Amino acid sequence: MDFIDLKKQYQVLGPAIRAGIERVLERAAFINGPEVGELEKELAAYVGVSEAVACANGTAALEMLLMALDLGPGDAVFCPAFTFIATAEVVALRGARPVFVDIDPRTYNIDPAHLAVKIEEVRRAGRFRPRAVIAVDLFGLPADYQRLEPLAEKHGLIILEDAAQGFGGRQGTRRAGAFGRAAATSFFPAKPLGCYGDGGALLTDDPELAGKLRSIRGHGAGRDRYEHLRLGTNSRLDSLQAAVLLVKLKAFPGELEERQRVAARYGRRLSGLPSTPFIPEGCLSSWAQYTLRVPAEKRAGIMAALKEKGLPTMIYYPRPLHLQPAFAAYGGRSGDLPASEKASAEVLSLPLHPYLSDGEVDSIAEKFLESLDA
Repeated sequence: MDFIDLKKQYQVLGPAIRAGIERVLERAAFINGPEVGELEKELAAYVGVSEAVACANGTAALEMLLMALDLGPGDAVFCPAFTFIATAEVVALRGARPVFVDIDPRTYNIDPAHLAVKIEEVRRAGRFRPRAVIAVDLFGLPADYQRLEPLAEKHGLIILEDAAQGFGGRQGTRRAGAFGRAAATSFFPAKPLGCYGDGGALLTDDPELAGKLRSIRGHGAGRDRYEHLRLGTNSRLDSLQAAVLLVKLKAFPGELEERQRVAARYGRRLSGLPSTPFIPEGCLSSWAQYTLRVPAEKRAGIMAALKEKGLPTMIYYPRPLHLQPAFAAYGGRSGDLPASEKASAEVLSLPLHPYLSDGEVDSIAEKFLESLDA
């Protein structure tokens, strides 16, 4: 069994994907072909924003956003400690200071209450200017923007949404990608909406910001490719990946429904456990991961037992960012962010994708329950 079965997806979508790729090959417009512009329109329409800017990958999307907003040396950017390194990595690469914030242990997303504490700490220290918060929609669940938005407004912070895992999720009537000043998302193959390589996009209702982002992705270009208005980067989504994504985006609403089916069935089969995922009222997760908790001292044994049964599992993430060697210079210590550290020690993700049958879900749940005594 594959943790995420892209081969099954291709069996269903393969003819349309091959046709889209063939059109790109026939045109030979491999960079900035019409598929890219069409994809941008479809992405914006799906999310409910006016602008989408396709780019090379999700990390590049975040970095371009920081460039466009002139976030850099002297600026503090608040990030959750329990997420993939890209969220904070781009902050440090820009010369700004990532300030790590603990998570809500129920949702795994940034804790607004702890964010308020960290903002005050940075203000009192006086070394950095609080400028922005990057809220991550972890495991497919949008962050708590209902609490984050008034907090950011109170302190004059820009909210940036890292929707790399959240695409397809919803809070109230707003879809992931529509929160904050702008959002960055990823089309890495394992994401809910993934291409066949690297890819990403930025989403915003700010036309001026979108214009800057389009300039930045092409070496700061202006009216033509040899006029450079600013320093930029090379971060284009190629036409072949756009063709793949156009097919997958069309199928995405149906796949999202199937993800809900799989997650709900897991929930029923594992209802006796105290650690099944928590989805706040009025929210919809895109279920990028189905993540439970197990006792830290038993996790390795449980994973080994499941591997023997042919069941793949994953740990997202085994070490929080404030304890990563790459950020050692910032002085993070064990015990600083207890919710993030406890999550890293206990989380375990089970396979979840739209092409799991009910029987497969039941089998996975049964094997997982059996393994708890490993």
